[in-house]
Amino acid sequence: MKTTSLTQTDTMPLLFVGHGSPMNAIEENEFVPGWRKIAGEIAKPNAILCISAHWETEGTQVTAMEKPRTIHDFGGFPEELYQIQYPAHGTPELAEDLSKSANTQIKLDFDWGLDHGTWSVLKHFYPDADVHVMQVSLDYNKSPHQHYEFAKELAMYRRQGILILGSGNIVHNLRMVAWDKIDEPDFGFDWALEANERMKELVVTRNHDALINYKEQGTAFRLAAPTPDHFLPLLYVLALQEENEPIEIFNDKAVMGSLTMTSFKIG
Repeated sequence: MKTTSLTQTDTMPLLFVGHGSPMNAIEENEFVPGWRKIAGEIAKPNAILCISAHWETEGTQVTAMEKPRTIHDFGGFPEELYQIQYPAHGTPELAEDLSKSANTQIKLDFDWGLDHGTWSVLKHFYPDADVHVMQVSLDYNKSPHQHYEFAKELAMYRRQGILILGSGNIVHNLRMVAWDKIDEPDFGFDWALEANERMKELVVTRNHDALINYKEQGTAFRLAAPTPDHFLPLLYVLALQEENEPIEIFNDKAVMGSLTMTSFKIG
């Protein structure tokens, strides 16, 4: 199998995608057209480097296998969802390069694969799974500031035709899901809508310090991100933003009260 080309190219944009429920992989809902539209606006990448909310590890790891497995890391969903396979090839060459060039110690992983934070979105971006993909894990021992600083070590890959994708949700509180409102479109609790609007403002105005210190931004932020996993992928994307790069907001909707699908394209 031919390995992914890492030739010099124009700077790729950055994406943070609110991935939401795994059901988005098989539903034709209002968010899927937004993903397809963005995919159509950018050049097809040589490879994708994804930071998913669903891979937390001790220390930083990177998938280094030629054929990463499709991980169904959820329960209680229709059987159809468990039959989905996303057979994208991995990027062993890129993974090894990252592990050797980064200042941060990075362990090569040959077990994980692609979790639903990655494949449920890429299934709509590149349905033929014809772009090589690797994941970088979230080290649960790092602070938000340390994640932001580590992300800067990925900057060189933007100029190698590699799409850096953060996948999470800026508002994500599963304990407070409004199950009684599941069929009510665009419903969000007041605190969820407040946090979502404020976070968008901070992204657009490049106030990264406030977002790094999100726990200090009040009750709405603390409710929006009770755990860091779904928020941290946003910091990876923001850390790589260059001066004067435009920002496009898409799929800016609340669902089930305590989640938002708000997504960003930078560059």
